[in-house]
Amino acid sequence: MTKPLSERQEYILGLMVRTYVATGLPVGSKTLVEIYDLEFSTATVRNELAVLDEMGYLTQLHTSAGRIPTEKGYRYFVQRLIGEFELPIDEQQMIRHQFHQARLDLGQWMRLAAAVLAHTSRGASIVTAPRPVTNRFKHVQLISTQGRLVLMILVFFGGQVTQQMLTLAEPVPQAQLTAVAERLNGLFDEAAYGDIRARMSQLEDTLEREVARLILDTVQRADGRNVNEIYRDGLANILEDEGARQAVRVLEEGTYLADVLSETLEPSVTGVQVVIGGEGRWEELRDCTMILARYGVLEQLSGAVAVLGPTRMPYGRNISAVRYVADLMSGFVNEYYLEAPAANSPLPDGM
Repeated sequence: MTKPLSERQEYILGLMVRTYVATGLPVGSKTLVEIYDLEFSTATVRNELAVLDEMGYLTQLHTSAGRIPTEKGYRYFVQRLIGEFELPIDEQQMIRHQFHQARLDLGQWMRLAAAVLAHTSRGASIVTAPRPVTNRFKHVQLISTQGRLVLMILVFFGGQVTQQMLTLAEPVPQAQLTAVAERLNGLFDEAAYGDIRARMSQLEDTLEREVARLILDTVQRADGRNVNEIYRDGLANILEDEGARQAVRVLEEGTYLADVLSETLEPSVTGVQVVIGGEGRWEELRDCTMILARYGVLEQLSGAVAVLGPTRMPYGRNISAVRYVADLMSGFVNEYYLEAPAANSPLPDGM
């Protein structure tokens, strides 16, 4: 078990992290004493740095060089030393103004959130579209295309839309397809997977049952999908950093990124999370930090916002930025996804 740090050791570790984040250069005892006009002697600070090195919070690249924080040091800083930090009021107002000026469209809000986080953090940003805890049927449309091919458009509450081609045993006129869709829309209204499965026993028409089975399979797949569409921005911000180049692969590989997000954002976890160096679980995130948070109404409809960059990053600022954007997105989801339908108001364009 790691020995607790003394108050002086915590103070010096905090100064080390802040100085290294600001300069990007290894930090020595003389530098700390001069910059912060410390009351401790250079020898005292040097001894404390050596102890912090032995405990794994700092590392020395060369014997004669200064020291830099390790993942353990960053983690301790974030958990114990970072303190409260809020984005400057003028930045908050500018971000809020951008969102208020945006058209009430889901895609535009996702892209705007990604752009704002990338600009504010000078890192790469990740935003996932909101998804419901349980997908519920909204309506289905069947469109005759050619011969026996039929296009099925299935819409869920929350705005998700899927399209699939259905090959029938024989051609069916559009009027009959429309009647089938109307029958299913009435029967499955607001139904989740279990409800749809139970109500299928009320169907006797062969075509209705065939379409209903396809709907059931689609809902099941949607329930099993951990993350919806992913929006990214700020990739160029991290390309120059040697330690973060591997993060580019994470951003480009949607499946891997979705797995990381789903594992780190379990429903029971709230608030902002900071994943430093992959936490020993994700090799691709070694030398990187991901700061992420859920947004939305967690029991109903939620997504994620995140910043990804090198471990050397301004933690206070980036944590505050992720929290602030997540709060704005939560307001958007609550007002336009959840409250509007209850008040019989139309959803914004694009929903």
